[in-house]
Amino acid sequence: MPHLPSLEKDTTIIVLGASGDLAKKKTFPSMMRLFLRNCLPKDLQIFGYARSKMTQEEFHERLSPFLPGTSEEKEGFLKICKYIVGSYDEDAAFQGLTKEIEAHETKNGGEDRNRLFYMALPPNVFTKVSAHLKKNCYSTNGTNRIVVEKPFGKDLDSCKEMIAAMKEIWTEQETFRIDHYLGKEMIKNIINFRFSNPTISESMSNKTVDNVQITFKEPFGTEGRGGYFDEFGIIRDIEQNHLCQVFCLMAMEEPKHFTAEAIRDAKVNVLKQTKTISTDDVLIGQYSAANGKPGYKDDDTVPKDSVTPTFAALVLHVDNERWKGVPFILKAGKALDEGKVDVRVQYKSPTSEHFKDDDRNELVIRIQPKEAIYLKSNVKIPGQNNGTVPVELDLTYSNRFTNDYIPEAYESLIYDCLRGDHANFVRDDELFASWSIFTPVLHAIDAGKVPVKPYAYGSHGPAELEEFIAKYGYKRMSNYEWSKTNVGELEKRLHRA
Repeated sequence: MPHLPSLEKDTTIIVLGASGDLAKKKTFPSMMRLFLRNCLPKDLQIFGYARSKMTQEEFHERLSPFLPGTSEEKEGFLKICKYIVGSYDEDAAFQGLTKEIEAHETKNGGEDRNRLFYMALPPNVFTKVSAHLKKNCYSTNGTNRIVVEKPFGKDLDSCKEMIAAMKEIWTEQETFRIDHYLGKEMIKNIINFRFSNPTISESMSNKTVDNVQITFKEPFGTEGRGGYFDEFGIIRDIEQNHLCQVFCLMAMEEPKHFTAEAIRDAKVNVLKQTKTISTDDVLIGQYSAANGKPGYKDDDTVPKDSVTPTFAALVLHVDNERWKGVPFILKAGKALDEGKVDVRVQYKSPTSEHFKDDDRNELVIRIQPKEAIYLKSNVKIPGQNNGTVPVELDLTYSNRFTNDYIPEAYESLIYDCLRGDHANFVRDDELFASWSIFTPVLHAIDAGKVPVKPYAYGSHGPAELEEFIAKYGYKRMSNYEWSKTNVGELEKRLHRA
């Protein structure tokens, strides 16, 4: 796929679903950040389009609390944001939108008429709206791009059906499928970190690695989204997309070139080498009421017989020379004890007889909060004690990159889309390969063939979790606390032990 032109001028952005939460909380604030950094095309106009009846002033009032910057900066951004009311199923409504777009383009007087359509909409209207856009709003004198949000289907068949319907309307080159995790700074850093550092690159294989965990934890439940969430569950909502993307970047081979298509080729290759998930490699759970918080099925919108998991630990096995025998454990859950996302590469135990009881090394990539990369290593305790203690070799971004701006995920991806860079967007064959791995176990769960374990709101997850991850070789460190314990305190504890 050739590199697309960068849209630096003569561009209009149309946000479909502009009255919704996604547009209000993510899309428009991200464009505002680009506006503050002078990263938007020259003379850009943004049209918000939705069914909700609002005046221009009401639309601006709705957006303003979520926008960064001063009142004056917000005012400057909102001047280029215009709201249009229209339906999603009538040609006449989209033709009215086109008249507004063309009026701006004529006034602007640019040579090209580039249009970027951002679908901040539920997936059940993707195909219908995209067809109306192509028929009524497509520019014949410029570049057209369409941005589509996840979810991309519920299983392999529904994904293929959605992609096929969209491809009849928009080309793969024009389509940008967002998984916002690919815009996060620490995830974008994985390729650089792995392949620009020989010590890291050489250590990433079954010769040295025992297991890898990719973890997503939220300290809150579905909170008003129970009915929507119950259609998907935690695996479809988080693991098949977000965590699977992280898995690809951690497990793939070095791309032949560092171009968008070569990177996506490498991701597809490792997915094709990954075995279908077995029901024996899955632990699922549902949170119950505790600590004054309601349980999942206490939500009136959730069926009382629901088997939809709010927690899942599952294991991916890559059948290739590099990773054969190394389990990749993906864990995700709601209503847990903390909020975090990280990758934990646990190396094999020390081979030296003298140090065989020491803790394992761990390479940790903390994606959020407080981005960091640190390596847990064993060092000698200072003084007369010849014992060792685990400490971290720490790169915490906020400490090291004090003057560097780290963009939000959506901000990065909208900028990439404007530049025509597909590297951090999901390709169609990548989706098919991923769904092929997850679909059988999802169907088994939907059919009630996998037992759902209860866990208390605010806990670590199901009581069976520790035994489950231990089965795949993970050993919890016995003597380690992150950044809280100094060497003197550790030495006292060791002496007491």
